[in-house]
Amino acid sequence: MESYYLDWANLLLRWVHVITAIAWIGSSFYFVFLDSSLTPAQDEDLQKQGVTGELWAVHGGGFYHPVKFNVSPPELPNQLHWFYWEGYSTWLSGFSLFTVSYLWSASTYLIDKSLMDWAPATAIAVALSFLVLFWLLYDLICRVFGQRKHGEAIVGVLVFALVCVASWAACHWFAGRAAFLLVGAMLATSMSANVLFWIIPGQKKVVAQIKAGAPVDAIHGKRGKQRSVHNTYFTLPVLFAMLSGHYSFTYSHPQNWLVLVLMMFAGASIRQFFVMRHGYKLGRNGNPLPYALAGVAAILALIVWLRPDAPLVSAGGNSVVRPLRYADLQPVLAQRCYLCHGEKVQMKNVRLDSPQYVKAYAQYLYQQAVVLKLMPMNNATGITEAERLLIKQWFESGARTD
Repeated sequence: MESYYLDWANLLLRWVHVITAIAWIGSSFYFVFLDSSLTPAQDEDLQKQGVTGELWAVHGGGFYHPVKFNVSPPELPNQLHWFYWEGYSTWLSGFSLFTVSYLWSASTYLIDKSLMDWAPATAIAVALSFLVLFWLLYDLICRVFGQRKHGEAIVGVLVFALVCVASWAACHWFAGRAAFLLVGAMLATSMSANVLFWIIPGQKKVVAQIKAGAPVDAIHGKRGKQRSVHNTYFTLPVLFAMLSGHYSFTYSHPQNWLVLVLMMFAGASIRQFFVMRHGYKLGRNGNPLPYALAGVAAILALIVWLRPDAPLVSAGGNSVVRPLRYADLQPVLAQRCYLCHGEKVQMKNVRLDSPQYVKAYAQYLYQQAVVLKLMPMNNATGITEAERLLIKQWFESGARTD
C-alpha cells in the first residue's frame, strides 16, 4: 500500500509542480521580452512622470500599453502586484516531489552501488548539500565579480565552470537519472533563492523608500535585474534536466556528465538567442543567430555521438535470426527480474516469473527494459546490453510465450 500512496503523491505533486512552473517561467519570459522590446516614451506626460520605456501590444481582442518607470514611479498605486508566489510554489512543490521520488527511497532511486556504496542517510545529506553549496558559491561569485568591469562575462564563465564540476560530481556519485535531476534541482534552487534573497527584498526596499518620501537607491533595481536575467538563462537547462529522466540514452551514457553539460550549454545558448532577438529587431543588439547556431550545433553533435550501435544481424542480413520463445527469455528474467517481480515480491504489482504473467506485461517489459532502460532500477541486477537486445528481439518477433 505504501507504494500505491507514494504513486499518488508523486502524481499530484508533479501536477502542481508543472502548473506552478508554467506560471513562473511564463511570467519570467514575458518580462524579459518586455524589457527587451520597450521603446522610449513618446508622450510628454509620460516622460515627465519618469517613464523610460513603453510597449503597445494586442492580445485576446484587446490592446495593452505597459510602461516602465526609471527607478520608481512618482507615487505607488493602491494595488501593486508582486511576482513571487510562482517561484516559491515551484520550488516547494519541486522539492516535495524530489523527496517523494528519490529521497524517500534513496536506496532504490538515488544510490548506485557501482558508483558509491554509501548509506541512504549519507547519500541524502550529500544530495541536499548540492542545493546549498551551489547557491552559496554562485551567490559569492555574483557578489565578488558582478559589479566589476566585464563582470557579467566573468560571472558567466565561473558559474558555467561550477555547473561542470557539480555535474561531474553528481554523475560520479549518484545514479544517472537522479544525478541529472539533482543538478536541475540545484539550479532551480538558486533561481528561487534569487527571488527570495535578492529580487523581492530589493523591491521591498524600493517600496519602503517611496512610501517614506526618501530618494530611491537604483542599486536595488540593478541587482534584482541581474539575478532575474540569470534566472532566465537557467530556465532551459533546468527544464532539460527535469525531462531527461524519460530518456535513458542521456543519463545512462558512460560520459553522462558531459552529455548533461552540453545539453545545458545548448539550452542557455538558445535562450540567449531569444533574449537578444527582441532587442536586435529594434537595432539595440548584434545578430543573435550565432548563439542559436552554437546551441543547435551542440545538440546535433550529441545526436551523432549518442547514436546506438547497429543491431546485430544474421549472415543473411536479418536483424532477428529466428523468432524467440519464452524459453530463450526465461533465463534472463530469472537472473535480472525475479528479485523484484517474482513469487515473493511484485514491485508495482508486476510479476514476470511465469509465461502467463510475461504475456500480460510484455509491453511493459519491453518499454521499461529496452526503450527507456529504466529497469532494473539503477541496473541493480547487472543486466547487459546483449540481454536487453534479446528482450527486444523476443518482443519484436511476436512476444511468444509458448
